[in-house]
Amino acid sequence: TPDTIPDKKECKRAAESIFFAATIAFHFNHSMNQLRGIKAVNKRARPILMVEGSSKPRGKALIFLNSKKATAPSTPNFKIRNKIERNCLALITNFNLVSEDKIILGIDPGTTVMGYGLIHVKKQEITLVNFGIIQLKKIDNHADKLKRILDRLNGLILEFKPDEMAIEAPFFGKNVQSMLKLGRAQGVAIAAALNHNVPYEEYSPRRIKQAITGKGGASKEQVAAMLQSILKFEEMPKYLDATDGLAVALCHHYSKGKGENNKNKSSSWAGFIQTNPKRLKK
Repeated sequence: TPDTIPDKKECKRAAESIFFAATIAFHFNHSMNQLRGIKAVNKRARPILMVEGSSKPRGKALIFLNSKKATAPSTPNFKIRNKIERNCLALITNFNLVSEDKIILGIDPGTTVMGYGLIHVKKQEITLVNFGIIQLKKIDNHADKLKRILDRLNGLILEFKPDEMAIEAPFFGKNVQSMLKLGRAQGVAIAAALNHNVPYEEYSPRRIKQAITGKGGASKEQVAAMLQSILKFEEMPKYLDATDGLAVALCHHYSKGKGENNKNKSSSWAGFIQTNPKRLKK
């Protein structure tokens, strides 16, 4: 059926992934031939090649040796093992840079005006796809506003087929009712992404401004001016919520997809004490 036929983009990624796996395996096996020729004990150091996921393997978890004794620092294997890891990790890095081809949807949530921006990241080039706003000012009923957000985001996702979505997520506010309504708008935007199997990430306003301008307290105008310089669009939009949406997408790219959901739990003092209970002096 048409729903089960993969598009060209998915086929290209699958082919790149297979080619990468074959390249890394060949390089790994070639390097291990040197390792096997040093001592008989080295036969214990059998390589295990793991490709996690269906597209992009990441990190040192990809490659490891199942015998620590055979590759201890005191043995000749240690240098070869490090060489293998360095070469293979270099291949992984190059693969991610060369094969990176994705569209990122950035969302600046709001209950009066919601901004969105789409950027295309191919290799190391960033190009503007589209940006704009979802106007909600004339809609009185809050439920109708949420429906409008859902419908428009569904349309954007179907039209541009983003690979990832990033959304601004303010965690504090003076007006409880306003924050409650804003949270609902965020939830609807996230639900729209999940409904189309688009992974999402959240970023705080300060982090977004820091990523774009270098200042966490930058104004909307400063963020928009920096984006205009980076993405080379001619006219500044009437509503800067649109450029805020672009800022979220660009922050997601600069952050390599690591937002609030992937934050290190030990980043706070409470988390540090929890992970290091012996360091606490009583």
